[in-house]
Amino acid sequence: MEQHWIAVRSKPRAEKVALQQLEKKGIEAYLPLLRQKRKWSDRMKWVELPLLSSYLFARIELKNSIDILETQGISTIVRFSGSIAIVKDEVVKSIRLALEGGYELETTEYFSIGDKVEVFEGPMKGSKGIVLQLKGEDRLVIKVDALQQAIAVHIDIKFLQSVGKKRAPIL
Repeated sequence: MEQHWIAVRSKPRAEKVALQQLEKKGIEAYLPLLRQKRKWSDRMKWVELPLLSSYLFARIELKNSIDILETQGISTIVRFSGSIAIVKDEVVKSIRLALEGGYELETTEYFSIGDKVEVFEGPMKGSKGIVLQLKGEDRLVIKVDALQQAIAVHIDIKFLQSVGKKRAPIL
């Protein structure tokens, strides 16, 4: 059977526990983490926080979804209209590439409108998304349809091209 990435909701603040328990069961899982500097009363410290609070991704055969629900730290499997929400492989890949490439990601509103684009150069080459203006900066938005959320990353507009159109060569 074919395996799919699915969106999984963890119990509050239990994303890392859920990830460890899924991996312990031999289930491929991915928890996108952001490295941020946080201030305590006496010091500054680097911490890793989930990009999408209470969400992680698991790759399974849909018929084995009960294995996910029986995992410590897991609350539910994300569903829409009664069906398990499948996350496209390229969405998980794009999130990984952005984080590994050192891009600053932030969650943003889920948009249904905007120009569809593809990154044709740089670490995120091949990633597709939607362009919008945020705080005066050009950003590529990678939509995670299964969660009805989106992730914005700053990418120079010169590295983007419209999907379905050939890009003119740079002279």
